[in-house]
Amino acid sequence: MKKFVSVLLASSLLLLSLAGCKNSSSESKTITVGASATPHAEILKAVKPILAKEGYTLNIKIYDDYVLPNTATEDGELDANYFQHKPYLDSFNEKNNTHLVSVAAIHYEPYGIYAGTSSSLTNVPDGAKIAVPNDPSNEARALQLLAAQKLITIKDGAGLSATKKDISANPHHYDVVEMDAAVIPKSLDSVALAVINGNYAIGAGLKVSQALATEDKNSEAAKTYANIIAVKQGNENKPAIKALVKALQSQEVKDYITKTYDGAVVAVF
Repeated sequence: MKKFVSVLLASSLLLLSLAGCKNSSSESKTITVGASATPHAEILKAVKPILAKEGYTLNIKIYDDYVLPNTATEDGELDANYFQHKPYLDSFNEKNNTHLVSVAAIHYEPYGIYAGTSSSLTNVPDGAKIAVPNDPSNEARALQLLAAQKLITIKDGAGLSATKKDISANPHHYDVVEMDAAVIPKSLDSVALAVINGNYAIGAGLKVSQALATEDKNSEAAKTYANIIAVKQGNENKPAIKALVKALQSQEVKDYITKTYDGAVVAVF
């Protein structure tokens, strides 16, 4: 009798073990990624059929803030997220004691200088208003783009930490107006020029082809602020994550980005 019970118990444990293995295998074939709606979730949708060929199901969760996707990745609710650049990720880790890492750079959204009341960079009146984003990293990018077009000069070494205080020369006395980035596209009628992020340009119906100047894809800003795939530290080499990165950095996705966004989103791989 004891022998029979032992055999029965062993069989039950074996079945439970096999069931656990089956569930684990099934779960490993589903990749859940948090993303901003535009353009990140759109790009991920283009990746779905590529991953499907490898036996993976991609589950996309759309977020409209920059906190929850990171906390959900830290907690394991998400396998990865795709919405941010590395400077933001590094700052988030430091402030929130999270342990997220970048596994791949996918695209950047170039800043452009758009016409307001001035139709070109050569007919901007002295003292004219030029709108730039008011948050630190984005303001620095905007100022460096203005400097690249020789509208102002920035102190050597200021780099992507530049602020208005780092403007070393402004011979035409332009009034550099700091504004909330989301508001700038709606303010084109009240400024001569405006520096707008690609994401907000898309939302406002602006085309990068309409911009008077854009960040160069080889610029420091483009390399620094490329949007990345982030995962919790320790998950970098999981087969599902490697499959996700390979799919996102495929020629099919590069072609999709080029055809869909008309320069407002640029692949960096």
